[in-house]
Amino acid sequence: MRTPRLAIIAGALASVVLAGTAPAAAAAPANKPVLTKNPIYKTGRLALKTCEEPPVQSGTEDEARVYFDAVLDCLNKAWGPKLKQAGFTFSKPKFRVTTKLGTPTGCGGFPEGAQALYCPVNKTMTLLLSPNVVEEPSDPVLMLVLAHEYGHHVQKLTGMLRHNKRGEYVLDNPRDLEPVRRTELQAECYAGVFMGSVWDSLGRSQKEFDSLLRGSHNAFDLSAIGVKTRSSADQTHGTDANVSWWLKRGFTGKSAGSCNTWVVSKGKVR
Repeated sequence: MRTPRLAIIAGALASVVLAGTAPAAAAAPANKPVLTKNPIYKTGRLALKTCEEPPVQSGTEDEARVYFDAVLDCLNKAWGPKLKQAGFTFSKPKFRVTTKLGTPTGCGGFPEGAQALYCPVNKTMTLLLSPNVVEEPSDPVLMLVLAHEYGHHVQKLTGMLRHNKRGEYVLDNPRDLEPVRRTELQAECYAGVFMGSVWDSLGRSQKEFDSLLRGSHNAFDLSAIGVKTRSSADQTHGTDANVSWWLKRGFTGKSAGSCNTWVVSKGKVR
């Protein structure tokens, strides 16, 4: 297996593109109970501990689809019981793959710069089968991307994902991206929860997970909506240090209760 790519593209909601320990700082703002006291936080560790990865040998599109379908099945088995336990109605997300930028997603065309995205309008995850994905679909970076988008599905089903009819984030202040970062960092933490639960069954090494923690979490271009992006710290997904902190927290805690990004200080969601 090839060394995992270190450049992690944690796919954002299409609408956002279109329209160590982090330092403690100012206190967290007052957020709604659906965010801060959601029942999903009290459901305990994921019960699924085994996920079988199909072998990847020829690097074809068909093989990549089989791999991602298998991982998605594991995600459904892991999160479905917890959502039901929390009193929510569970439904599987739709999953599509595309080979072309601009493909309709339900939240606009598939954007340049993203590997995957979740559209809350039609509850659909879309993954770009670019050449590098087809070459190595079992790269753990890609499992992380898929698990991150599934995290948005969990947020949607639990009422935590605030969006309008076009799938755009609902922000009280369009220039204040802190709520977006709290949402994205929670999805990253949820990805860590799933990966931590099944990691040993995958035959993966600690070295592979450490490589994910050291990854670069690239920013999206938000100039179209008048937001000046940072070059070294993503305004929509958080700094590399914070993304890694939340990913590791989920991986270690293995429960949604580890991922309450809505009650922490602003320093942990920069």
